[in-house]
Amino acid sequence: MRSRTPRLRDVNNGERSRLLIVEDEPLINQAVADRLRAEGFEVEQVYDGPTAVATATAWQPDLLVLDVMLPGFDGHEVCRRVQAERPVPVLMLTARDDETDVLVGLGVGADDYLTKPFSMRELVARVRVLLRRVERAVELAARPGAELVLGTLRIDRAARRVHVDHDAVHLTPTEFDLLVCLAERPGTVLTREQLMGEVWDWPDATGTRTVDSHVRSLRAKIGPDRVRTVHGVGYALEAQA
Repeated sequence: MRSRTPRLRDVNNGERSRLLIVEDEPLINQAVADRLRAEGFEVEQVYDGPTAVATATAWQPDLLVLDVMLPGFDGHEVCRRVQAERPVPVLMLTARDDETDVLVGLGVGADDYLTKPFSMRELVARVRVLLRRVERAVELAARPGAELVLGTLRIDRAARRVHVDHDAVHLTPTEFDLLVCLAERPGTVLTREQLMGEVWDWPDATGTRTVDSHVRSLRAKIGPDRVRTVHGVGYALEAQA
């Protein structure tokens, strides 16, 4: 399985993170691009699925802001094709808060999602969180790290690889970080608010449905019985799953 850690440019040496905006509504595309440029990012704008894939291949962005509904083919297909070539964080924009759409997006490699209409402040916060997560992954991969082993589940934190019953499991960067957060305290119930703070860096966030959606996606990949739900509280990874 390929490493899920993309490279990042060294902002301390004057190189800015590259963001590819994929949105077919010109006003939204321009508003997002203007705000992200004002925040210091290097931005490219495209408006359809085929151009998004071609630009991602040629330009090698550090992150995609990707609408679901696009001409040519949709954002899910864009995400699938881009991730097949090179792992890159993806923030998906959805027109409705539909759980099925969210799970499909997570299943093809998206890391997070925002429902329209959204605030530019929240968009910028989500982008920065995803980029910080990649930076931490690069730092961890550069030094030796012990494996986490729980029954037949094996997690290599340095290589960011997961095996279940000796089979490699493909996780998005967010799913991997969520799994590690739970696996470091096996059997301990972590609240949704704790997970939001530790995995997403949003200690004051109220959008805990994000946690629920990622847990469902994680269960589909590592097995439904490994993550236990404690209703009204949160989740725990079974110690001997």
